[in-house]
Amino acid sequence: MRVALASGGKDSVYAMLRAWPVDLALVLVYEFPRPSPHLVNLGKTVETLLMTGVPVVVVRLTRGREREGTVAALRMVGATEVVAGDVYVEEHLRYLESVAAEAGASLLEPLWGEDPEELLHREVEDGVETLVVGCTTQLAPWLGRVLDKRSVHDFSKYCRGVGMDPLGEHGEYHTLVLSSPLHRSRLTYRVVGNEVYGEYLILRVA
Repeated sequence: MRVALASGGKDSVYAMLRAWPVDLALVLVYEFPRPSPHLVNLGKTVETLLMTGVPVVVVRLTRGREREGTVAALRMVGATEVVAGDVYVEEHLRYLESVAAEAGASLLEPLWGEDPEELLHREVEDGVETLVVGCTTQLAPWLGRVLDKRSVHDFSKYCRGVGMDPLGEHGEYHTLVLSSPLHRSRLTYRVVGNEVYGEYLILRVA
């Protein structure tokens, strides 16, 4: 059973594409001090994943027991392989290796070690189109904009100009996939509001 840890964002969907076929997408709901754009828009997160034709399971984790909850969820769905979209954050890679091993599964990281900016461009060139649904205030002009072949070069240039990783590996921004080679149709949406959490902005869509 190949299970993707999925957020509905560009890297998790692209990791699914690289590791295809995937049997199930697992969405883990964490209790963060600041809301996650993926969870604020959980309905659309699930919808975009379902458009790939893969079943989706959503599991809410208890604060302070996230590791135990993740292991239990992987065991519950019978995971033998876990697919994740990490690129260069070593600490998270080691954490997932340990979690997967405890659940009796192996870890697949198809994006690991790639150049972040080149990877962003490759994702777009391969047909992954996304909406920016969360970002730091430094990236505020890009909130609600679509990253595609027409905009990705300007976005990369803007990120470099403000000293940020264009891939957003540290959470500088988050995306919602609108279309990809895995999608059976394009995700539709409408903006229902903007929310501010300190130095972070979230777009709410429906």
